[in-house]
Amino acid sequence: MSNVLIIDDNHAVATALEVLFSLHDIETRHADSPQAGLARLEEQAFDLVIQDMNFTADTTSGEEGQALFAQIRDRHPDLPVILLTAWTHLDSAVELVKAGAADYIAKPWDDRKLLTTVNNLLELSEARRELDRRRDREQRSRQQLAERFDLRGAVFADPASERAIALACQVARSDLPVLITGPNGSGKEKIAEIIQANSSVRHGPFVALNCGAIPSELIEAELFGAEAGAYTGANKAREGKFEAADGGTLFLDEIGNLSAAGQMKLLRVLETGRFERLGSNRERQAKVRVISATNANLPAMIREGSFREDLYYRLNTVEVAMPPLVERPGDILPLAQHFLASGKPLSPQARSLLQRHPWPGNVRELRNVIQRAELLSQGVRIESTDLNLPAPPAVRLASNGQEPDRARIEQALSRAHGVIAQAAADLGMSRQALYRRMDRYGIPREG
Repeated sequence: MSNVLIIDDNHAVATALEVLFSLHDIETRHADSPQAGLARLEEQAFDLVIQDMNFTADTTSGEEGQALFAQIRDRHPDLPVILLTAWTHLDSAVELVKAGAADYIAKPWDDRKLLTTVNNLLELSEARRELDRRRDREQRSRQQLAERFDLRGAVFADPASERAIALACQVARSDLPVLITGPNGSGKEKIAEIIQANSSVRHGPFVALNCGAIPSELIEAELFGAEAGAYTGANKAREGKFEAADGGTLFLDEIGNLSAAGQMKLLRVLETGRFERLGSNRERQAKVRVISATNANLPAMIREGSFREDLYYRLNTVEVAMPPLVERPGDILPLAQHFLASGKPLSPQARSLLQRHPWPGNVRELRNVIQRAELLSQGVRIESTDLNLPAPPAVRLASNGQEPDRARIEQALSRAHGVIAQAAADLGMSRQALYRRMDRYGIPREG
């Protein structure tokens, strides 16, 4: 049952509110002075405070209410407060709402409107508590993961990232090949590093090769090495990545860019552990844990005939999917703060803008935006203008003919970890309105 504290020196007002709320299963307590109200708040946790603006006889300035609100705000910053106000100090109440009060109710009040306001605030308060509890559970889970495994300094707070990292840690101790999928800049190499760091070959070398950055005619030489004269410009013998990674891990990024000949040779070395340098007939051997990554749709490439199906199944014994940053909203602010070398804080407006940006370039784009903002910022904190990001489209509701689309609703639900009331507040609509739109778009209500 929700509980509300009424701070008002008028016992008739307090009794009327107590009777009204009791009819709707809302428990109330009463304090007849600011001092008594503050003492009550120290003794017991409340979901909501309703406070008067004046307590001394013949006082109408509202200064006592302002002072009380300031003390509540200071001691209990997340506790919603409704102000009971008369027309004589309406301006003061409006200013306090701007300063963080939840709402103001003019005397005499309308029972129906007051109940609507109170129920909405209690629902949102419960949603925030549930969100806090969920975040606490997630934080404990991340701490346990970090205690059990070497996470190579990975910065994450979103459950989607934790699931990918936990899977990487789980498969690390086997010698099976792992395929990491995800868009460019999403953090695939960090996942590969985590697998290496927790594997049986963690003390061996970690060698990375971006197959998309090497010309197709040179990729085989990069992988397997080459003898002098094997191709134009090869003036001396060179060691390939497989030899360099012997006893450790070879990370092949953008594996979808590997040529047909390279795919065939890679398949052979995965099956036998043997290979030849380009231009040589002498067989060499290396024991290497292969981790590959791609942003391409390899099954589609197989259907098109540009990627070998047998190689795909060799590489994809275990798949670790790294979602794009927009699907890991909980990571955005921790990563942004991590990239700030100076430790400058982010303003609330900057934090909001970062969370609403779609991040097509993922973590790489976020790092570049933050580093540029830090270089150009002249203040003591990073402001939204320093980020040089486009302003997100405003949320417009059905009252003016437009409403949030499916993508914005799903993003709001993701930011709120599925807490409907929190997502509704973020979108500027009621919980019932959000449910209607979720049903219209076929978004499940679970979570």
